[in-house]
Amino acid sequence: MNYFFIINDAPYGNERPYNALRLALNVVKRAEHHVWVFLIGDGVNCALAGQKTPDGYYNVERMLKSIARRGKVAT
Repeated sequence: MNYFFIINDAPYGNERPYNALRLALNVVKRAEHHVWVFLIGDGVNCALAGQKTPDGYYNVERMLKSIARRGKVAT
């Protein structure tokens, strides 16, 4: 199966990008599934290298790198 995630919110400030990446990470672990993550608008900031992660948040840059190793990430 193929899954396509579109993220258009900033990486921190709400949980939508985190939840989308968390779901994508769990789906991409299965060999029979293919995952594409497309970053648009403020979502492009999720891919910025060297982000300072605010207290209480997960590092979305690391999450994207993990997805990119097994799936595809585009901006």
